[in-house]
Amino acid sequence: MIDQQLLDILACPETHEPVALADEALVKTVNRRIEAGQLLNRAGEKVTEPIDGGLVRADGRYLYAIREGIPIMLVEQAIPLEDINDEG
Repeated sequence: MIDQQLLDILACPETHEPVALADEALVKTVNRRIEAGQLLNRAGEKVTEPIDGGLVRADGRYLYAIREGIPIMLVEQAIPLEDINDEG
């Protein structure tokens, strides 16, 4: 989905921490929450579009969505993972 060379240079735009591909289980959990209308991004807006994948910040606090092969690396669009990881 994401070329390894691109993944190696991508970093969180806020903290500059490395990011890693989200595993399939996390992507499914995030999409279930989106479908249920229960997911807000950092800006407090409801996330309505399912994700194809995600990039998880090294500290595990946020996920940057991947849609149509493009990582959405905008701080306000990041998806907080605190509640999702608790659900895991």
